[in-house]
Amino acid sequence: MKLAVIVLAAGQGTRMKSDVPKVVHPVAGRPMILEVIEVARALHPDELVVVIGHKADRVKAVVGDGVTYALQPEPLGTGHAVAQAAPHVRTTPDTVLVLYGDTPLIRASTLRAFVDAHAQHQATVTLLTFEPDDPTGYGRIVRDEAGRIVGIVEHRDATEAQRAIRECNSGILAFQAPWLWAHLPHLPLRPKGEYYLTDLVAMAVAEGRTVHSVVAPDPREVIGVNDRVQLAAASAVLFGRRREALMRGGVTLVDPATVYVGPDVHVGRDTVIEPNVVLEGRVRVGPRCHIGPNCVLRHVVVEAGARVVQAHLAHLVVPAGAHVGPFVCREGSAEEMPAL
Repeated sequence: MKLAVIVLAAGQGTRMKSDVPKVVHPVAGRPMILEVIEVARALHPDELVVVIGHKADRVKAVVGDGVTYALQPEPLGTGHAVAQAAPHVRTTPDTVLVLYGDTPLIRASTLRAFVDAHAQHQATVTLLTFEPDDPTGYGRIVRDEAGRIVGIVEHRDATEAQRAIRECNSGILAFQAPWLWAHLPHLPLRPKGEYYLTDLVAMAVAEGRTVHSVVAPDPREVIGVNDRVQLAAASAVLFGRRREALMRGGVTLVDPATVYVGPDVHVGRDTVIEPNVVLEGRVRVGPRCHIGPNCVLRHVVVEAGARVVQAHLAHLVVPAGAHVGPFVCREGSAEEMPAL
């Protein structure tokens, strides 16, 4: 199966109240769009297209090479954004997967299962749905008596009975590519002057096509980041995942909630990390090390059996078996660091 992934990242994100494009804001130490790009690449797509718009140059500077860019010059909705990406999909994919640059918690395993289900059911459209604790504000998945999806109703338009539905639309969609390309030009213009990608669901239902759904195993995976409160909540989830991965890999965290682990940190087994530790940038800690309390390590290598206590270190190598600290602040040269 040939797969094309389209990541929508053109929005301004006015609720962030920032001069920085929303998708560039860091979540747990890395721009949120890079979390989405990493997950998309884990699916090994034949093509990866990123739709940019607001402050496009700044988004491109963060994402870099290795993707194809499409420009959405005006914010005319998700359907319009995907239409701008269509000419840049130069292969002939079987499936088009649409993701969002402000949904940084989605897991590759969830998307693999989602794309596989789309193919297995030979669906025209497949929705990734979720069941939040509070569905207020989300579009509800409406089904008939046989359990088939018949539409998506936005919260503001829903009846009281429909608002009682717990299954909600995440916005993440998979399409049969030829059907998608043929129907995008026929999306209706909404009253606010936008074209909604979700209107394709109603089109597929009206044609008697197969519309399938997969429920996200963890509703937090599909929560979008729209303001600083949600940004902090998403960071907390990602930090928690990284801490759990270290502990399951044989690392002891004495007080896990106080250890901040960046996205490019590797720690060897039987290492102990005490409270109030920040590991940022490219950090490599070997086995049987001891990272004492109140340490900040940025772009640091700590070799096997070393001990670091109450130290702020940057661009340094701590030799095997060495003891550093307490009350040490040292910064080396980035040029002298080994390739990590």
